[in-house]
Formats: sequence, C-alpha cells, structure tokens
Amino acid sequence: MADFIWYELQTTDADAASRFYGEAVGWTVEEGGAGDFDYRHIRRDDGGSVGGMLALKPEMVGHGARAMWVPYLHAADVTAEIAAIEAAGGKLLMPPTTLPVGTFAMVLDPQGVPIYVMAPVAPPGREDQASDVFDEKAVQRVRWNELASPDLAASKAFYSKHFGFGFERSMAMGEHGDYCFIEHDGRTLGAMLQRRDDRQPASWLLYFGVPSIEGAMRKLQKAGGTLLTGPDQVPGGDWIVVATDPQGARFGLVGPKST
Repeated sequence: MADFIWYELQTTDADAASRFYGEAVGWTVEEGGAGDFDYRHIRRDDGGSVGGMLALKPEMVGHGARAMWVPYLHAADVTAEIAAIEAAGGKLLMPPTTLPVGTFAMVLDPQGVPIYVMAPVAPPGREDQASDVFDEKAVQRVRWNELASPDLAASKAFYSKHFGFGFERSMAMGEHGDYCFIEHDGRTLGAMLQRRDDRQPASWLLYFGVPSIEGAMRKLQKAGGTLLTGPDQVPGGDWIVVATDPQGARFGLVGPKST
C-alpha cells in the first residue's frame, strides 16, 4: 500500500532556497538536472536523501505554480492511479514522466491538494530497499505530514480509499475540531484536520526534524525565513514551529525545545 516515498520543494529561486535550507536545517543541495529542468537532490548529513528541489520556470509560475513542498505517494500503477483520482474528482497537473528512478505524475486530489503519485524503481541490487525520507524521530527528515483540508471528511475518505490510510485515532482541539491521526503499516505518518481559514493554501505541511527548535528558529530567521506560528509544545514533549522560506514555501520544524 501507499506511503510517503519522496518530497519535493518547488521554488522560484533554487540557489537561494539551497542556501536557506542549508543554514536552517543543515541539508546539502546538489546541483543537477532532469532534461530541460533544474532539478536538485537534497541530502542529509548521513548521506541519505530528503527529496528533490525543482526550480520553477517563469512559464510555470505564469500558469499558477508557486513555491511549495509537495509529497510523493507510492502507486503500483501510475496510469491506473491517475484514472482513479480523476474519476474521484481530482485533476491531472503533469502527465506521467518515466525516468530511471520510476514513473510519476502530479495531480490535484478532489479537494484541490497537490500531490505526486509514483511507481518507483529500486536501484539494481537494492530491490528490497525502502524509502527512508520519512522518519518519526530522526533529524533532517520529514517527521510529520499534516493536511489542513478544505473538507476533512472527504479527504479522509479519499486517502483511505486510494492510499490505504487509516484514521482510527483523533484528538479533540476545541474550536479547531478533531486532529485525525494518519495510520499506515503500523506507523503514524501525520494527521489531518479541517482547514479553518479559506485563505490558507490547500497543501500538505511537512515538518522537518531538528535537534533544537530554539536553535532552528534563530537560524531560519537569520537566513531570511518568516516565523508564522510557535514555538508550541505538542504531545510527547517536542516543540514545533511553522514558517515560510524566503520564496514563500510553508514548512514546519519539530524537535526538542533546546539541546
């Protein structure tokens, strides 16, 4: 069944974004390309991957593309998944592309949330290797995937049917409604909640692990990021903040308050 297997930052300034996340989170961004596109590989200190960075072309921005983080969800058959998503009311944004790493396509789910679906191809000799870009506890990886949905009930039904997500647990948040935890394959991947502000973009919010929230806050603000909310303590003892990078992409950070 499906899982989060890759993450992508779409940005209007790849050089500036590379510097920002290098300073704020500690990643190294490798320059590269994918055909006619400036596509860069984001690496952790341990040599593993976080995801990729796509430099948006002016014509892409002209057609509505904006700076944001987008998750990739596993699909056994991308063509079949696209057809199923369109039948459910979703929309194809970018037709299937096949590269040595697999076949993928970008879609809007029925609530207007952008995601990728991907059928990955494992490297030769490592066919049993699983993606490790998501980890509930590690630094420099995505630790939490959160969706503030325009229609919570519809989003839960969609991701349950198409990606096998379970929603057995929730936490009451007063006027903010229920915070519905996403369960999959024995792990908690994140949560969904009802969007409270129509001005808030319909998109997944990714929380990156850091060793110290206080330290990361200083770094991100010094590097030109904007703090939106926090720091706030969450169940389990960790602290979170939500911010935007200098190009406007929203993201979260999670970790202990201080080292």
